[in-house]
Amino acid sequence: MAAAIVQEGRLLVVSKKAAPDVFYLPGGKPDTGEEALETLVRELDEELGVEPMNPHFLAEVEAVAALENVPMRMTVFEAHISRTPRPAAELAHLRWTTGREQDLVLAPALRDHVLPLLQHRGALAPVHPHGHTPAAPPRSLPPKP
Repeated sequence: MAAAIVQEGRLLVVSKKAAPDVFYLPGGKPDTGEEALETLVRELDEELGVEPMNPHFLAEVEAVAALENVPMRMTVFEAHISRTPRPAAELAHLRWTTGREQDLVLAPALRDHVLPLLQHRGALAPVHPHGHTPAAPPRSLPPKP
């Protein structure tokens, strides 16, 4: 399970101590018998000290795991969070991104699936011709049928 948390046109991404230069969506694997939203709540609390608010299904993503280099399936929920996140547990860093920064290495599932989906929906801040990102968040576009 993973959370796509967008605030002011930027997506929250995290890196792990095992690979501090590669950024992912926050989240993790379910414990035995745990439901999807239970996993999301537990993982966000453990990793960031936050609670997901109004989580709803965004996508089921199939990609190659960045560290293990094996096929993986990830359920992604879009959510808001209850307070300012702080990296804990196995996390090295957290960062807010538009997904267009040149210095950012993103996990394949995030780079190839989640970012394009969020960009298509207008959830992430667009880059203007002079290379800057507007301070105000963009309007969200309704999903195409």
